[in-house]
Amino acid sequence: MRQVDLRKIDINLLVALDALIEEKNVTRAAHRLGMSQPAASRALGRLRTLFADALLADGPGGYVLSARAEEVRPMLRRMLAGIGEMLEASPFNPATATGQIRLLMPDLQAAVIVPRLLARVAGEAPSLDFDIVAPGANGIEALEDNAADAMVALVDEAPAGIRRRHLYDEELVTLMRAEHPAAAGKLTLDRFLALEHIVVSVPGLGPAPVDEALARLGRRRRVKLRVPNFFAAVEIAARADLVMTLPSSLARTAADMRRFVSLVPPLDLGHFAMSLAWHARHHDSPRHKWLRNTIVAAATEMTAGEL
Repeated sequence: MRQVDLRKIDINLLVALDALIEEKNVTRAAHRLGMSQPAASRALGRLRTLFADALLADGPGGYVLSARAEEVRPMLRRMLAGIGEMLEASPFNPATATGQIRLLMPDLQAAVIVPRLLARVAGEAPSLDFDIVAPGANGIEALEDNAADAMVALVDEAPAGIRRRHLYDEELVTLMRAEHPAAAGKLTLDRFLALEHIVVSVPGLGPAPVDEALARLGRRRRVKLRVPNFFAAVEIAARADLVMTLPSSLARTAADMRRFVSLVPPLDLGHFAMSLAWHARHHDSPRHKWLRNTIVAAATEMTAGEL
């Protein structure tokens, strides 16, 4: 069997062959291809060399297809259709989409964003399922390894290949139960430090912003209790005279329970930019574009204070 070096084949020649076979006329094929008649004739000459066959043979009143052209005709049509399908963007219809989407998101962000995300997905993509996992210290690696579709987190720096966009700014507030003795009156720094605090220990995030700010002032607070997640801290704070300083988005959610008082911390804790991050491999995927737009819409709704 004759071996063909595919690197030397111009796909436009095969497009020209398709037109020549269908038209059986060089002039009409040239018009169909948007080229001159001499250019179409040259393409036919190259094709004859490539196939070692006349392809179009002289017949009564014009050309007829050679036996070889008749043989390749159905294969050529299938191949060109396959190439077109391969190059066309994969369609994505949320209404019929199935499968699972894996998102990296700390429990805090999951608590305030996911309910709104699911409300949108229920109407747009009811057959999609979600797996929400805490990113820990290896969130970026999970995106690089294709172990997750996207991540919502604090992402100050991202390596090459990781895309990100700003979702919203988060600020910290101090939360205590409504019956707490310190709930009335101004929360000064000395009063703040006299209270007993709950701290949520999140692996991989280092010291809490409050402790970093206090350290710059040469001060320390008493951490009475450390817990592994925000919901444990909120439920404990609702029943004990302990205070916690947490992101305002979760505080607003907890305050809806009418069990808490939210106060401005007596420290300059700044703002924290929450980001949506994903790998560049998914940047142009229609399915992933829909996912990112849906997450952004849910976060925008959350920051607007809508439930």
